[in-house]
Amino acid sequence: MSRLTRNAVILAKVETTYGTNASPTGAANAILVGNISATPLASKNVNRDIIRPYLGGAEQLVGTKSVELSFDVELQSSGVVATAPAFGPLLRACGFAQTVNSAISVEYTPVSTGFESLTINYHDDGVLHQLLGARGDVSFKMGIGDRPVMSFKFIGLYGGITAAVNPTGTYTAFKTPKVVTDSNSGGLLLGCTYSSSTLSGGTAYSSRGLEIAIGNKVGFLPLLGNETVNLSNRDASCKLTLDLTATEEAAFMDSVIANTTQSMGFLHGSAAGYITTIYAPSVQLINPSKADVDGIRLIGFDGRIMPSSGNDDIVICFK
Repeated sequence: MSRLTRNAVILAKVETTYGTNASPTGAANAILVGNISATPLASKNVNRDIIRPYLGGAEQLVGTKSVELSFDVELQSSGVVATAPAFGPLLRACGFAQTVNSAISVEYTPVSTGFESLTINYHDDGVLHQLLGARGDVSFKMGIGDRPVMSFKFIGLYGGITAAVNPTGTYTAFKTPKVVTDSNSGGLLLGCTYSSSTLSGGTAYSSRGLEIAIGNKVGFLPLLGNETVNLSNRDASCKLTLDLTATEEAAFMDSVIANTTQSMGFLHGSAAGYITTIYAPSVQLINPSKADVDGIRLIGFDGRIMPSSGNDDIVICFK
């Protein structure tokens, strides 16, 4: 009988010791995902390149090997104030620290040292692919009319491939997201401030939503006696499209030319326990472009998201 691509379960658990199996379970560590893509054996093959008295190739030898796994997760907080979302371990393995502010919020802020790692079990209809010491990159897609989604890409040490019955995943901690609409999200804030998990001030601009790429540089480093997956840099960026007046467009162009930086904030959701806030203190808008949406003139920008004082490039807050 053919196996089904939809019959898949992904489990992820933060490791106590790097590269040591954290033994995730379906009851406690299942991740509700979509759009799975896997490279089950990312290996550097070595040609034998031997000489023989006849034509023809020779086999390759499998050398260093790792595993790559990508998937999407819906962006929605836990439904309970100051309770970490079930996908929190994924953000922690993408270079974020998790801070629980009692009775207020859960914040994820970038770090430059002490990176955490995951054991990820990818069950593919009877076949278990295991990633150890996994670290990754993430992007956030919050376009108008779509559900908010995080796209993750992980690299892990090769932990083996075995035939194994899929575990039963428990997904009750994952809440249904709200579509990005005017009533659910509102305007994009520029020049705002962030304090005590709350955005204030700034100017709200009508937009087509927001895309953010954290831009982690993640690589597999094979060393004799110490294979690792390392996070060696971060270069966050964003894309936004705004509805500007003629005067505003001219002013924005001047700020682009002047290399001006400004803060940016975006809020999605309104009910306690279901609010997601994104804040970046230092954003440089670059590469302005003209957009035509149903005959309406909009202005698009790329954005460079930079730290202000270090490890504060961006804050992802759930409250």
